[in-house]
Amino acid sequence: MNVIRTLTSLVVVFAALAVTAFAAPKSIKVATDATWPPMEMVDANKHIVGYDIDFLNAVAKEAGVTVEFKNTAWDGIFAGLDSGQYDAIISSVTITPERSAKYDFTDAYTSIGQILVVPKTDKTSRTIADLKGKKVGSQIGTTGAMEVKKVPGVESKTYDEIGLAFEDMAAGRISGVVCDEPVAAHFALQKKEYKSKFKIVGKPFTKEGYGIVVKKGNKELVALLNKGIKAVKAKKLDVKIHTKWVK
Repeated sequence: MNVIRTLTSLVVVFAALAVTAFAAPKSIKVATDATWPPMEMVDANKHIVGYDIDFLNAVAKEAGVTVEFKNTAWDGIFAGLDSGQYDAIISSVTITPERSAKYDFTDAYTSIGQILVVPKTDKTSRTIADLKGKKVGSQIGTTGAMEVKKVPGVESKTYDEIGLAFEDMAAGRISGVVCDEPVAAHFALQKKEYKSKFKIVGKPFTKEGYGIVVKKGNKELVALLNKGIKAVKAKKLDVKIHTKWVK
């Protein structure tokens, strides 16, 4: 009888642990690759700022949690989530079937498209295909890099940070850069050293939704963040954040 009671107690304990393994937290640690302006970047005071940062802070306030941001290189950002270094990722991450198979995502909090940036001296290119025989840059592991690799005859050159791709294009080492619309606008239209050199061409050729990434199975955190996202959108706080960061 004692053995049966002990086993029963253990079953109850393990069941409780399973339920609470992903209990809703009071604070969360979130990774971001702060090299993707205006979405996430480091300002002159070494603070992590940007659209995603303001958005998640607003979401956290509505959801009743606090956030600690961790600046993390893109090439290791998913591995860090896998190993438990942080609870979530907000870093302009497009929701894709491949990523959704391995991770859980919140509802999409904004939508963007990939677009092409070329030197102003280029009078003919409107699409990636127009750059056959040339090098086109993008950030490694992004949907922009995936789009470049789809085009036959174009040489894909990837970078750890998107800013390095624009530096190479300014130096004449590559002929185009593919990235998200807000990032393209930042570098091509607003950055003083580049706005006289680069232009955005054509129209966005993808339609993508950004989501906050969490470990597979962490439904409680997804639900908490979705609650915050819904509240932010209902109060039109996302419109104010967009106006502030996306010119």
